[in-house]
Amino acid sequence: MKRFLLLVALCAAISASGEGRKLLTMEDAVLNRNLVPKDYHIEWHADYPAEYLHREGEEWQAVDVLTGSTRKVEAPKAEKRPHARLALNNIFWWDNYGNEVKITDFTDKNIVCGQSVSRNEFGIHGGIFHSPDHTKVAFYQKDESRVTTFPLLDITSRTGSLIEIKYPMNGMASERVSVGVYNASSRKLRYLDITDFDDERYITNLTWSPDSETIYVQVLDRAQKQMHLNAYNATTGAFIRTILTEKNSRWVEPQNPLRFIDNDRFIYTTDNRDGYKSLYLHTLSAGRTERLTKVDADVAYVAHDNKYVYYHSAEVSPVEQHLFCVSLRGGKARRLTRGEGWHNCTVSPDGRYFSDNYSSLNVPRIVAVGSTDGKFYREAFHAEDPSLGYNYSTIELGSVKSACGRYDNHYRLIKPLDFDENKRYPVILYVYGGPHSQMVRNAFQAQLRRWEMYMAQRGYVVFVMDNRGTLSQGAEYEKAIHRHCGKCEMEDQIVGLRWLLSHKWADSERVGVHGWSYGGFMTISLMTHYPDIFKVGVAGGPVIDWKWYEVMYGERYMETEERNPEGFAATSLIPQAKNLRGKLLICQGAVDNVVVWQHSLSFIDACIKAQVAVDYFPYPRSEHNVFGHDRVHLMQKVTDYFEDYLR
Repeated sequence: MKRFLLLVALCAAISASGEGRKLLTMEDAVLNRNLVPKDYHIEWHADYPAEYLHREGEEWQAVDVLTGSTRKVEAPKAEKRPHARLALNNIFWWDNYGNEVKITDFTDKNIVCGQSVSRNEFGIHGGIFHSPDHTKVAFYQKDESRVTTFPLLDITSRTGSLIEIKYPMNGMASERVSVGVYNASSRKLRYLDITDFDDERYITNLTWSPDSETIYVQVLDRAQKQMHLNAYNATTGAFIRTILTEKNSRWVEPQNPLRFIDNDRFIYTTDNRDGYKSLYLHTLSAGRTERLTKVDADVAYVAHDNKYVYYHSAEVSPVEQHLFCVSLRGGKARRLTRGEGWHNCTVSPDGRYFSDNYSSLNVPRIVAVGSTDGKFYREAFHAEDPSLGYNYSTIELGSVKSACGRYDNHYRLIKPLDFDENKRYPVILYVYGGPHSQMVRNAFQAQLRRWEMYMAQRGYVVFVMDNRGTLSQGAEYEKAIHRHCGKCEMEDQIVGLRWLLSHKWADSERVGVHGWSYGGFMTISLMTHYPDIFKVGVAGGPVIDWKWYEVMYGERYMETEERNPEGFAATSLIPQAKNLRGKLLICQGAVDNVVVWQHSLSFIDACIKAQVAVDYFPYPRSEHNVFGHDRVHLMQKVTDYFEDYLR
C-alpha cells in the first residue's frame, strides 16, 4: 500500500523548471486551513440607515455608505426584553425584573417543549417564537411516546452502553406536534386549536401578525400532499380561518414563513403554483393572491419596504444568484447586483441601500455597498486569492444535457496538475445528487471541496455535476425523483460521465466514485447498477433502503413501502449487493443518528450472503458527519483507497 507523509506544514514538488511549488496537504484539504478568503461582514446600523457596522478585531466601526469614511462606535448590544427560555424540555418565562414563571411542567421525557420538531424539515429550526411586542410567546410541543427508539453504541464506558434515540422510520408511528401560546399579561397558557388532517400532521412556518394578535401556521398532512395556511387567535388559540391551500400529487414542501408588509398584506413563497419558487403578495381583506416574481426561475425572499420586495433569483443562470427588486404596485422588476457570480445580499432597514457579498469562479470575494435605485455602487473589500502560492489546477465550469434532454446539468471539472491531453488519467466522480443541494455554483473555485484539488494534484481528473432532483432549476427538475430516488439521478450522472470519458485523456478503465449520505447511496447505486463502468468506490454514511430512513424526508420523496412497493424494491441496495464487481469501501460513524447503522451493516450482511468482497471502516465515536481529526483520518483513508486500487 502506498503511503505519503501528509501532516506537514507544506508539501513541495519540483516542476520541470526545477522551481519549488506549494501543494495542498491533507489537513489543508480537510480543514480549509489558510485557504478560506478573509470575510468582511456588514451589519446595517439600525439608527443610521446610511451607515453600516463593521468589526476590525475587537473594535467596531460605523462606515458611511457613500464615502466609506469611518468612525469608532461601541459594540452593538442586544436589547433586553422579556423572553422565554428552555430547560429540561420545559419552557420558562423571564421578565425584565428577573422574575421567572414556569410555563410547562412535564416530567415525561416523551413530551418535549420549545425545541425544533419534524427533524428540522420544512424550514424548522428552533421551537420558541416571541410575539413582535414580546408580551406573548408561542412554542412547539411534541409527543414522541409512539415513536420507536433506535440504539446507538457508546464505547466510552468500560462495559459499553446503548444510547436510545427517537427515530420515526418511514411508514411507522411519528411524533405529534402542537403549538402552545403563553400570554405574559394574563399568565395563561393556551394551545392552538389545530384539527386539520390527522394527529401526525406537520406544523410549520409559524408567523406572528405585526400586531401580535394572530398566529399563522402552515399545516401539512403527513403524506405531504396538502397544506392549509391557517390563522389562529393568539389569546384564545381558537381557529379563525384558512387563508389559502396547496395540493400536489407529488409533494408540497412549505419552507418559508410569511413576511408581513402590514396587518393586511404578506409575502408568501411556494413552488406549487407556477412551476418555480416564487413570491406572492396576499391581501387578507380581499382574499387575493398575486404573483410578484413573474419569471421562470427560483427565487428567495431577502427583504421588503413599503414599495419594493427584494429577492435573490436564479434567472441569470442556475449557477448564479443575483439580487433583484420588484415593485409592490406595478410589478416591475430590476436587477441590482452587477458582476457575475454568486451574490449574498442584505438590505438596509429603510430599503435605500444593500450590501453585496459575492464571488465567482476566479474572484475570491468582493464586498460592496450600493443604492437600491441603481445610482450608486462602491466596493468596500476585495479578498486576496488564498490559493496563491499553492499549486492549484485550473477549474472548469460547464454543462451537459440531462438524460431526458430538457435541462442543462452544470459541472465543475478539475484536471490533473501539469495536465497533458496526450496522457490518460484516472477519473473520480464526486457525487451527492440529493434534494436541497447544489454542488456547482459560479462562486470562488466553483465551491470545490479542497480534497478534490488535492486529488487533482495527485494525478486524477475530478468531476462533480448536479443532476435532476437538486436545486435552482424549478419544481419539475426537483420533483423528477418522486417515488424512485436514485433513478434519474443515476441516469444524469452516467450521461455526464460518458461525456467526460469521450475525451481521450480520461481513462475509461480507471473510474472511481465517492459520496457521503445521499452521495453514499448514489455511490453504491452507481457501482451496482453500472458495474462495468466503476472500478473503485468509497461510500460514506449511505442510505441503503428507504424503509429505514426517517418519516419526514423519506415519505416526501418515496412515500411509504405500502403505497410505493415497486419504488422501494427498485431503489433498495440490498438485492443489488450481488451485482458489486469493483472495490468498494464503506465508512460510517457508529453513532450516526441520521442514517442509522442499520443501513450499512445490512448491506455488509447482504454482501456476505452473496459472497461478494467489500471493505468497511467505522468511526466509533462519530455521528453522521465526521469532524475534526477523525475527518483528517477519514479523508486519508479515502485517498489511500483510490491510490491503492485506481492508479
